[in-house]
Amino acid sequence: MDFELTNEQHLIKQSVAKLCLDYPDEYWSQKDTDHEFPWDFYNTVAAAGWLGIAIPEEYGGSGQGITEASLVLEQVAASGAAMNGATALHLSIFGMHPVVKYGSEDMKQKYLPRVASGELHVAFGVTEPDAGSDTTSIITAASLEGDIYTVKGRKVWTTKAIESERVLLLVRTTPKDKVKRRTDGLTLLLAELQRPEVSISPIPKLGRNAVATCEVVYDDLPVHVTDRVGEEGQGFRYIIDGMNAERILIASEALGIGRVALRRAVDYANERVVFGRPIGKNQGIAFPLAEAKMRLDAAELMIRKASWLIDNDQPCGEYANSAKWLAADAAFFTADRAMQTHGGYGYAKEYHVERYWREARLMKIAPVSQEMIQNYISHQVLGLPKSY
Repeated sequence: MDFELTNEQHLIKQSVAKLCLDYPDEYWSQKDTDHEFPWDFYNTVAAAGWLGIAIPEEYGGSGQGITEASLVLEQVAASGAAMNGATALHLSIFGMHPVVKYGSEDMKQKYLPRVASGELHVAFGVTEPDAGSDTTSIITAASLEGDIYTVKGRKVWTTKAIESERVLLLVRTTPKDKVKRRTDGLTLLLAELQRPEVSISPIPKLGRNAVATCEVVYDDLPVHVTDRVGEEGQGFRYIIDGMNAERILIASEALGIGRVALRRAVDYANERVVFGRPIGKNQGIAFPLAEAKMRLDAAELMIRKASWLIDNDQPCGEYANSAKWLAADAAFFTADRAMQTHGGYGYAKEYHVERYWREARLMKIAPVSQEMIQNYISHQVLGLPKSY
């Protein structure tokens, strides 16, 4: 059993870490405060070719796996960029996974090279106000007449909707009461966003404010049938297939936040002198940080197992979900202990750990809550009765 990264994977980590040195914590704090998308950082990453790391070479990418993509995003988050940096890239790296696997050849040729180059931003439109995690209950509908779908409905939590030209949009093409299974009748479209039929409104939120998350209303939006991903009615399967990859990447971003929070906490515990001694001498400080280190290391092992499985086309649902749960839990525990280690200064923006704390908290909710993962493990893995 080999736990060592390859030379190429080590080089990926080193190269991304070096690139991020030009964007220190102060940069990210300012972007967060100003609610300003980090365009210069995004363009730098795009120019270096990292956005296309998981896109096949024939479409302008590097043809690497989810393991390599996870290393990129982990390093971005660990630089101090946290979720403001990782989310700016996340959807470009992962979001087109359903298109890579199920899109037509014309669709791949048309869109994937532009995503890999950084020219095309794509958002993800699934969640609705009254459906939440119950994806099969979405009511945004699309009706097909000739070669044109007409979409009407409302989505929430659509990240990067303001910057994106297109959105991977899950819609219902067959009414729920006319399908055999709840998961049938859902279709995935790669729709235009910046059109008069679309209204986009940012949602005020606790953190990760450099990247807006929005409510989006579709009022008879036309979408050509050639912009449908795969077959009509199979969209839920395509989304689920891509979600395992997303779980792994989100887990890696959480791991990165935990790493930078721990680094700052340890540095502060070594430097801060109270009662004539470094506070790191106190077990009340030292032991929680030691626990944080062990939690993060354990989460990393699960991430690596899950990414190896998905890259080798093996079932990975159990491990992808477990990786997200463990990494989100470890990251928030670590960020919270970093806050506590800093005492009152942890609440001050100057030390940045409050930003890590706010952004790490998000990972326990999105893109899937810790409770929904426990539902999955208890039912799908342990065979216990389904609770919903």
